[in-house]
Amino acid sequence: MKKTDDKIDFKKSLDAYQAHRGRFRIVDVPDMQYLVSDGHGDPNTSPAFREAVEALYPVAYKLKFASKRDLGRDYVVPPLEGLWWAEDMAAFTVARDKSRWDWTLMLMVPDWIDQTMFNVAVEQTGAKRRPARLDDVRLQTLSEGRCVQTLHVGSFDDEAGVLAQLHHGFIPDNGLRLAGTHHEIYLSDYRRVAPDKQRTILRQPITIGIEG
Repeated sequence: MKKTDDKIDFKKSLDAYQAHRGRFRIVDVPDMQYLVSDGHGDPNTSPAFREAVEALYPVAYKLKFASKRDLGRDYVVPPLEGLWWAEDMAAFTVARDKSRWDWTLMLMVPDWIDQTMFNVAVEQTGAKRRPARLDDVRLQTLSEGRCVQTLHVGSFDDEAGVLAQLHHGFIPDNGLRLAGTHHEIYLSDYRRVAPDKQRTILRQPITIGIEG
């Protein structure tokens, strides 16, 4: 297999990872493949959240190294992402009652990664110091289509105002309506970056509104 020194950084090469602070932008997101793990509860206190992160990253890096070694295709492991929802979405967008949140944590993997490579990576990850939630990790394609997104700079707890503008301003004002799950892309590592400097893409799938 011919090797290459080129390393793809999807944060730079994919339009879906581009957003601007203070501006809502409509973007057509292609189908994308992810490592995913589901959970429920406050991400600050739930062991499941921490364990999901601890399971996703080792698999992601096994796949990155296998891609470079076996396929000659190297890439930067993309940022952590999350889908967030609650039975009553006001618990997420307004009340911010984290104990009622459901989530799916995700790490994007290139479309040339297949199920066989994934299975091998999971097996290798579990060979030593097996992560507690490794069995919950799966390979899945997400189809979001047309979305609105913006860049939020600041703590996660300060997102409510931006979400209110998005859900109750921009989307209805442009004849659109919500059509999928709230999606966040953590461009900053929340474990290392101060809350007021964290950069997060906030994404909402949409469809054309239908008058009742």
